[in-house]
Amino acid sequence: MAANTGLIVSFGEMLIDFVPTVSGVSLAEAPGFLKAPGGAPANVAIAVARLGGRAAFIGKLGDDEFGRMLAGILTQNDVSDSGVMFDQGARTALAFVTLRADGEREFMFYRNPSADMLLTPDELNFDLIRCANVFHYGSISLIVEPCRSAHLKAMEVAKDAGALLSYDPNLRLPLWPSAEEARKQIMSIWDKADVIKVSDEELEFLTGRIDDESAMSLWHDNLKLLLVTLGEKGCRYYTKNFHGEVPSYKVKTVDTTGAGDAFVGSLLLSIVDDYSIIEEEQGLKEVLKYACACGAITTTKKGAIPALPTRPQVLKLVHGSLSAWKDYILTLLSKLIS
Repeated sequence: MAANTGLIVSFGEMLIDFVPTVSGVSLAEAPGFLKAPGGAPANVAIAVARLGGRAAFIGKLGDDEFGRMLAGILTQNDVSDSGVMFDQGARTALAFVTLRADGEREFMFYRNPSADMLLTPDELNFDLIRCANVFHYGSISLIVEPCRSAHLKAMEVAKDAGALLSYDPNLRLPLWPSAEEARKQIMSIWDKADVIKVSDEELEFLTGRIDDESAMSLWHDNLKLLLVTLGEKGCRYYTKNFHGEVPSYKVKTVDTTGAGDAFVGSLLLSIVDDYSIIEEEQGLKEVLKYACACGAITTTKKGAIPALPTRPQVLKLVHGSLSAWKDYILTLLSKLIS
């Protein structure tokens, strides 16, 4: 596969996740916590870079040890930090993430306010935004001003410069004043995106159901691709001309944090130089199989960024699964012949 040259710029929050050292306990019961860098847009940027792509992150961190550490993690992972600002009056955001016995998460956030919430439109690196082939964002940056205005301005500049807009709402209800407000604001920018990825839980939150009809109720005229991730079951895809499902890979899940971000990063890297891949079903399915493998691998370790895969790791999983499938077919055929 040829090297990707297009730039993917992620906008939004970067923070520290504190993950219990043991699974299936409440925050109060946890004997200790593992410090893990995270934040969905930053995860996507690092996922892109880990897979060999060009990525940049735009956001605001506290001018504190955690903020400087996070900026360092970006550069260590070959993600441009030219869009990162530091706030001397607010701390870097923290999130305590409980891991249930099934590997799913519950969140407690410390943002009162955190630095990412205070990014202003005037602080945006417009030159960087205009260089983006793909501009990716979530919905957390829509919750309060001035970050909401910065988010809207960044989207406008990216769109005017010809970037593909990618949207992953990344619903975190504890951060919103109410579920109604979350739904309203998530949908307020829905019709601007070219590519949208939601989880099955987010689809149910937005529409009340999880099926093809509910997914297509979210379609808008400018949308090129809608994806619904289904956890260990893979994902469903919807375009103007076709829709279908791609399975995931069986792995031993430890922590699902960052799996959706690895999926999105892989997808965006696959299409950054040629958006037409979205229009051809077989090619899109291959792209999504690879993205599902990226998501699956990310669930095998605790934390988001530490678990994001490299290209060799993904190829090993994909090819290993293909070999196992071929062996199964050959065994089945030999039994039928004998």
